[in-house]
Amino acid sequence: MFLAAGLGLASTAEASLISRLGGQAVYDTDFNITWLANANANGSMNWTAANAWAAGLNVGGYTGWRLPNADPSCGTTYNCINSELGHLYSTELGVEWSNDITRSTSPYLALFTNVQNTDYWNGNEYAPNPANAWLFRSSNGQQNHNIKDGGLYSWAVRSGDISSSSVPEPGIIGLMGIGALAWAGTRQKRRGLSG
Repeated sequence: MFLAAGLGLASTAEASLISRLGGQAVYDTDFNITWLANANANGSMNWTAANAWAAGLNVGGYTGWRLPNADPSCGTTYNCINSELGHLYSTELGVEWSNDITRSTSPYLALFTNVQNTDYWNGNEYAPNPANAWLFRSSNGQQNHNIKDGGLYSWAVRSGDISSSSVPEPGIIGLMGIGALAWAGTRQKRRGLSG
């Protein structure tokens, strides 16, 4: 039994994308972020509306959602794996640059729904021109920028792992306490019999 539990933990420790909230979210162990599983939950919108939409999300009782972070140091280029969407595209889903994300052969793609072959907003403003914001092209893996008033898609993300931030319900804590007391009582009884 302990061996089976240990093997289960080992496979989880190696996984880089893990389904959460019954398939509503996906945890990325590499970046310690949780993606909304629905990659097109609200359609096309401008950057301001996209940020407000993400910030207003409540998924399974979890708030604190946002748009993904770009990596401005990459500039407008491909192979920007330090951006959150770039990492998901290339590292996690194994898409080669200049290919469409929906052509990924990774089994991880099945963890997501409504993945679009389009431009997705990032949460960062484009510093050289504050009228623009960073975007990620899932059609070819390019990081670029666009005017904030343009209509692009949004894919929400949240810092951290949803399951590790969960607090056990009081009933579960009580059952754990009863189990610990029963174990301690059994152990004490065994000591009395052997002594």
